Amino acid sequence: MSNLSFPKDLRDRILFTIAVLVIYRVGVQVPTPGVDNEAVLSFFRAQGGGVFGLLNTFTGGALEQFSVFALGIIPYITASIIFQLLQSGVPYLEQLKKEGESGRTKINQYTRYATVLLSIFQGFGISRFLMASTSPEGLPLVVTPYFGPVPFIVFTIITLTAGSCLIMWLGERITEKGVGNGASLIIFAGIAAGIPSGAVNLFQMIRSGEMSGGLGLGLVLFMILVVGVIIFVEAGQRRIPVQYSQRAMGKQPSTQSSHLPLKLNLSGVIPPIFASSLLLFPTTLAQYVDAEWLQNAGSFLAPDSSIFNLFFVAMIVFFCFFYTEVVFNPTEMADNLKKYGGFIPGIRAGRHTADYVKRVVDLLTVGGATYLSLVCILPTFLIQQLNTPFYFGGTSLLILVGVALDTTQQIQSHLLSAKYEGLVRGVRVRSRRVQY
Repeated sequence: MSNLSFPKDLRDRILFTIAVLVIYRVGVQVPTPGVDNEAVLSFFRAQGGGVFGLLNTFTGGALEQFSVFALGIIPYITASIIFQLLQSGVPYLEQLKKEGESGRTKINQYTRYATVLLSIFQGFGISRFLMASTSPEGLPLVVTPYFGPVPFIVFTIITLTAGSCLIMWLGERITEKGVGNGASLIIFAGIAAGIPSGAVNLFQMIRSGEMSGGLGLGLVLFMILVVGVIIFVEAGQRRIPVQYSQRAMGKQPSTQSSHLPLKLNLSGVIPPIFASSLLLFPTTLAQYVDAEWLQNAGSFLAPDSSIFNLFFVAMIVFFCFFYTEVVFNPTEMADNLKKYGGFIPGIRAGRHTADYVKRVVDLLTVGGATYLSLVCILPTFLIQQLNTPFYFGGTSLLILVGVALDTTQQIQSHLLSAKYEGLVRGVRVRSRRVQY
């Protein structure tokens, strides 16, 4: 490949991203001191596909190994959700949002502080839970209750909080110096790391007779079908025709046609990630606190329950509309079109254009929310109806495919930018002044 088709800057970004993800995966294998690793692994695997199974998926297997990255990037995502919601209701944060880069920097700083607080809270809960639990074989999970004068709970809180902050920092470095989408790529790496073991488990279930070969083949084909649907929708666009009026010196006015591309799924994979993180919070809390009302709430919101799926769909729909409202402003888009002489054929400029685009965006959001809900709920629902032990989550597939497509687009944008720079490099602009 020539330097023009694959620039050094992009190569460095890709290599940096891979190196950071390797560091993350190495950290997943580092155990937290003071626990019996075999007993912890046996305990979490005995929980099946419940809340711990879903949490383990998002942490890339770090939870069942109880590594220093056991909390994963979930505290950071939860903190990001909280501050995105607060930006629409707290005047101070709303003002910071309007200040541009300096305001976003302050909000990101507050998000980091909230991540530390959430990590401390979750670290306290999970360490206390492990202290009171035993493995299916009756072995205690914690074998070192004290590290000198420091109790296991305090030591574990410090360890897990540091691990969560390190993951947050790694994600920010990928966003800044890598190919972008740092937090999403870390979740992607964690889910992708479980694909080989999932394939081996499926083969072993077929080989041992727990699952018929026809059913296993049907699940694989259904997975491929879901992946195809995700790619089709994520790559799809609704193109609104736009024309720009041009007036040349001494000539009749002319128009130039273009279009405004709108993705069919404007919010991407953000709504399922946000919805999963928020719904897992009360269920996870119920594992640590003995309050009866919280235990009942946790059982109602178990990931394999109908109520969980109902709330999951409702929160996906909410975050689809909320996220679209935050990132897309029809009024600003209409003002920019008017400023540069653009208009939508048959639609008056200004407020009418904004209303028209708003209607189109609302329809796309309804379709996107329906598509996300079906992809996230339908595969899991079908597997439950088939009563098969194979755990298959549509949310995981959606994140894998969606993040892969977003990363591909990021790489393509870097390639186009490098191609443009290569074309203009060395071009000498001659002065219009009279040469003597």
